Amino acid sequence: MLAASSVEMRKVNKYYGKFQALKDIDLSILPGKVTCLIGPSGSGKSTLLRCINFLEEYDSGEVRIDGQLIGYDAPNKKMSGRRLREMRRSIGMVFQQFNLWPHMTAKENVAEGLIRVRRMSKADADRRASEALAKVGLADKIASHPSRLSGGQQQRVAIARAIAMEPKLMLFDEPTSALDPELVGEVLSVMRTLAGEGMTMVVVTHEMGFAAHVADQVGFMEKGELVGVDSPDRILHRPEDARIQSFLRTYHERNSF
Repeated sequence: MLAASSVEMRKVNKYYGKFQALKDIDLSILPGKVTCLIGPSGSGKSTLLRCINFLEEYDSGEVRIDGQLIGYDAPNKKMSGRRLREMRRSIGMVFQQFNLWPHMTAKENVAEGLIRVRRMSKADADRRASEALAKVGLADKIASHPSRLSGGQQQRVAIARAIAMEPKLMLFDEPTSALDPELVGEVLSVMRTLAGEGMTMVVVTHEMGFAAHVADQVGFMEKGELVGVDSPDRILHRPEDARIQSFLRTYHERNSF
């Protein structure tokens, strides 16, 4: 099993000017468990995710990873950039867009962070990059540039880049939303493997099947509120809140044939 982190969010609020993007968010994520966040666009899911690693600075409340406050040493006192970078070393993040260097091969894209951030030798970084690419099913693509890879393959390189850093927590921000439908499955398969190995994962997703079968808990967000957090069965199949019922009804209408 992998080393895995816990996450605790308590009364987290985030404002953009007068607009409140997050409203008193309380969320507990146990080590080695998968949490999926669902809800309509603009509901605050990605903002919540980015607050976990302090890519977005929350305005009040607390976010703790393994019991340690991230972003602040104390209320209203930001931690140093160096300490924040140290905490982020154990957090991997995969975005909607792949953000690969176009002039680098798959292996070079994965190895770059190991050399720059972890100060590994090129030989050691290349070895770990090759291992990470093999893990996501791309052992035969290590010398390929992004332009020679499909969207699904590029996203798997992005995942390999994250897991090569040996994180204890993985954050996924709609990792399949930029992919053609036929490429979604290969990325979700990699994510299922990570979940099976015991990686703590927080996934913003519209893939209800993935949430239903892989998540340990599902959170539904609307208008900055975390309306409900429960088992996939309770949220996706037996929701009591009318807002969740309405969202799922619309989702199924749009995805029915």
